[in-house]
This record gives sequence, structure tokens and C-alpha cells, in this order.
Amino acid sequence: MQIFSTFETTEFLEMAIITLEKRGIPKESIFAVPLDNRNENRKIFDTLHRSDGTSLIDIGMGLATAFSVIGASIGFKLAWGPIYWGLIGAIVGFVLGFAIRLYMELVVKKNKKLLKGKQSEIIIIIDCEETQAAFVEEILWDHFAFGVAKVK
Repeated sequence: MQIFSTFETTEFLEMAIITLEKRGIPKESIFAVPLDNRNENRKIFDTLHRSDGTSLIDIGMGLATAFSVIGASIGFKLAWGPIYWGLIGAIVGFVLGFAIRLYMELVVKKNKKLLKGKQSEIIIIIDCEETQAAFVEEILWDHFAFGVAKVK
């Protein structure tokens, strides 16, 4: 039976391997494979076939609505009238909101990712007997594995 598990690169990984060796799993049956870190930067703009789940226009739409209402209200007293000033306010609000969100994605979130220092995960593959599978899985969960899978 093979047991697959993923870990972050921490001391808990080393402790899990040492505990497995103490419980009778030979070193030759434990195989660790580190995953590579992403080399390319994430793309900001979505395409038709790929989306990261973040929206760049959410703040822009809210500000466009607010600025168009304000522009239309003030437009009754201005020369071009409420319709033109409402449209001008909507455009200014959208551009301002889009710029704020773009700044947040490019600068603020990038700095958070750098400060966080997240490293790649490590996959552990353990060959064991079916009778040992229960305590091997328990040891992996006790040492903060991200996930565990068994294959017969």
C-alpha cells in the first residue's frame, strides 16, 4: 500500500519522518519530493479561458455609480446639464476605482506575498503494509499534513 501526503517545509515534516522510522517504516520506503516554486508572475488580467477569481472592476463600478449620482445632482446647476455630468462622473469614478484596484493587486498584494514567504510543498510517498496504514496516516495528520491519500 502507498500513502501520499503533502507537507509544508517545516520541522513537523522532519519529525513525521523520524516518527515513522521509529515505528518500523524503513528509510527506503519513505520518498520525499519537493515541488518547485512558481517562476513566472501571476497574470493580472483575465482571459476567456483563464480566471483567477479576482475582479478589477468591482470598486470601479461602485465609484462609477456614486460619482454619476453626484455628477447628475450637481449637473443641474452646471452648463452641460445633468446627463453629461452624470456620464462624466461615471467615467471618472470607474477609472479611479479601477486604478485603486490595480494598485492594490500590483503593489499591496505583491508585498504581502513577499512578506509571507510561502515556500513550496513537499510530497511524501510511503510504502507500507495495509496493517501499518492506520498508524502511518495518524502520524501524518498529527504532524500537520495538508492532505493524506491511500492507494492499494
